Amino acid sequence: MAVNKIHDEFRTIDMSSGWETPPGYPAGIQQKILSGALDEPNKQGSRTRLLRFDPGVYTTEPFVHEYWEEVFLFTGDLIVGNDKQGNGGESFQPNTYAVRPPGVFHGPFKSVGGCVLMEIHYFDPA
Repeated sequence: MAVNKIHDEFRTIDMSSGWETPPGYPAGIQQKILSGALDEPNKQGSRTRLLRFDPGVYTTEPFVHEYWEEVFLFTGDLIVGNDKQGNGGESFQPNTYAVRPPGVFHGPFKSVGGCVLMEIHYFDPA
């Protein structure tokens, strides 16, 4: 699999600008792409992004992707498995990690106090 990421040494990340709401997400959840590009229609590529939840924001439906996803919770709280009204689910705190293969349903997601996640998405080269 070709790696489509540039060599990038340590640098300060601007956490105040450059955020956008990803397609299909509610307002209050934003992403910041750090490197790479994911070509979902052609099932190629990889990307690393930050995902930020504002306090109290939640999704209402599970997600399922055709790519691998690795997630690390840096700050805040993340609830996984809430219902459509934002109730219930299992709460996770910083320094927790998840890896999901293609085709696995996960979520919905909520954050009570807000959070920042780092996600790595990639397609299986096989």
